[in-house]
Amino acid sequence: MFDTMGASGSADDINAMEIHHWYTKFMKECPSGQLCLHEFKHVLDLHGLTPEANSYVEQVFHTFDMNKDGFIDFLEFIAAINLVIRGKIDQKLKWYFKLYDADGNGCIDKKELLSIFAAIQAINGQTNMTAEEFTNMIFQKIDVNNDGELTLEEFITGVERDEDLMELITKSFDLSNVIKVIQNGRRHSI
Repeated sequence: MFDTMGASGSADDINAMEIHHWYTKFMKECPSGQLCLHEFKHVLDLHGLTPEANSYVEQVFHTFDMNKDGFIDFLEFIAAINLVIRGKIDQKLKWYFKLYDADGNGCIDKKELLSIFAAIQAINGQTNMTAEEFTNMIFQKIDVNNDGELTLEEFITGVERDEDLMELITKSFDLSNVIKVIQNGRRHSI
């Protein structure tokens, strides 16, 4: 169930060699040390996205931009990557929640989950479930008080209680695809 990357199955933080690797890559792509949204998309080779996918990428960017200055610096970048690769499952769920909570009001409604899921499908390729089916299933399973909104607590408790759901969420929102793109460098470099 836990997605450790490669053979380095330890839950330790990213090691010095990895940090060096990321740093070299980051500075090569971004000599200023400050990644703006445009550069972020460039590094991940995300061009010609649908509006949904585009807003998802922006949401990911803003979630990584911890101090909200409009840039991702190397520390924010490493923190984000560390979380995605090695984070404990409840940390990941909190992070995902923040990602879905587009308007930042502390609850996820169906529309927010739907638009994020549609966007992720646009980036990761299709899954065997439509965005609508996925969203309805999540709400059916974990919206305990049926108010059409999920609080962080409902979300984490609901997902942790349900193994299938946990696997689905981990797979669907697996950002290691995004990370792989960064690690391998842009595929279509001219």
